[in-house]
Amino acid sequence: MKRFNIITILLLVFIWSGCSVSKDLALPESLAPKMFRNSTPKDSSNIGDLPLKSFINDLTVQNLIDTALVRNYDMQIALKNIDAAEVLFKQSKLGYLPELKLQVAASSSRPSDNSLNGLSLNQFTGSTHIEDYTANLGVFWEADIWGKIRNQKAGALASYLQTEEARKAVQTRLVSNVAQGYYNLLMLDAQLDIARKNLKLNDSTLRIINLQFDAGQVTSLAIQQAQAQQLNAAQLVPRLEQNVILQENALSVLIGTLPQSINRSNRLDKMVIPQDLNAGFPSALLSRRPDIKSAELALNVANARVGVAKASLYPSLVITASGGVNSFKASNWFNVPASLFGLVSGGITQPIFQRGQLKSNLALAKIDREKTVIQFRQSVINAVGEVSDELTKFEKLKTQYSIAAKRAQTLQQASRNANLLFKSGMANYLEVITAQGNLLQSELELTTIKIEQLNAVVGLYRSLGGGWN
Repeated sequence: MKRFNIITILLLVFIWSGCSVSKDLALPESLAPKMFRNSTPKDSSNIGDLPLKSFINDLTVQNLIDTALVRNYDMQIALKNIDAAEVLFKQSKLGYLPELKLQVAASSSRPSDNSLNGLSLNQFTGSTHIEDYTANLGVFWEADIWGKIRNQKAGALASYLQTEEARKAVQTRLVSNVAQGYYNLLMLDAQLDIARKNLKLNDSTLRIINLQFDAGQVTSLAIQQAQAQQLNAAQLVPRLEQNVILQENALSVLIGTLPQSINRSNRLDKMVIPQDLNAGFPSALLSRRPDIKSAELALNVANARVGVAKASLYPSLVITASGGVNSFKASNWFNVPASLFGLVSGGITQPIFQRGQLKSNLALAKIDREKTVIQFRQSVINAVGEVSDELTKFEKLKTQYSIAAKRAQTLQQASRNANLLFKSGMANYLEVITAQGNLLQSELELTTIKIEQLNAVVGLYRSLGGGWN
């Protein structure tokens, strides 16, 4: 009969262990639109699918990115988070196994001679103290009747995968920041060359006006205005030199090194802007963007927490067993089988009243799960918005650059004509100064638009989920 009862209980345990007290909440469907705003994809492929070194083929940028992936401290922290999550996940996989504890203990007590224990001890053993020696192995096992351990394991797995997606997100952002920082350096180099060239042009104009002043052809006002123009151009040079150093320092910190000079093997005017970048369909974002995948895994974690919280409301079956040797004399401690002892017990515990704590935990877990769904929706909308923004920038900047290039070309010709006319006495100094100032601003603006184009290309690559593969 006892054997029958034990077998019956074990069968019920295995049947109940397949029960589930909570239902997982699925991800919302049809969040992504059919296509991005103002974009007509040719096919399902997009630049986010390209490997990093296929998309960025500049060797200097590749080397900077490789250094950043190894030495950047945010990246290192992300990798350590993965290691920590992996440890917790491995621990959760052992949840079905029983706990084993080995205990070895020895004690000695001396009761008072005037106490009942002392009188009894002296009467029956003839001793004034008693010793006790124990060595036992204890087993504790909780049956996973309602799926609590299974949900804990699922939650640990989702958390581990979340840390991997977090690493991918850090990497995509790092790749984008390093590339854009390098491109900003090229822009500053180009602007510095423009400022120095313009400063030489202003110096030449000032010398001619000084000669005209000596000949009595112009007043001191002309010299003052030319000097002001020349000082304005001169002031721009140290400002740009400062920005170059600050950008080098920022890029050095980004790649995990002390501030230092950054070698540049390219020039801004040699950088080629891609003319056709396919963004594909928005549905691809759901599988490529690390932040969206992380939000999806967060729902798995939330579902698991709801399952654990709900399982805590139901009975738990715990089986314990211990056995070993025990003796009140050290000489008889390992006298087998006389010193052997054993204990087996099983119990079912049903929570009844814990001041509403368990129900509150379940309600909070469900609320957190609903918040996770909202956050997932928001992450999809944000991703689609980022891609749409970068696509708009990319298209509109092409038009802006074309117009700015024509304007700069026109002003270059105007500046040359103004200088020729000024030398022949057919134009005054104000026309020359105005032409030079306009040319400086147009050339600086042209480099700014060029760098915005490069940054938009990198931004589109990142927003499409590229950079982590």
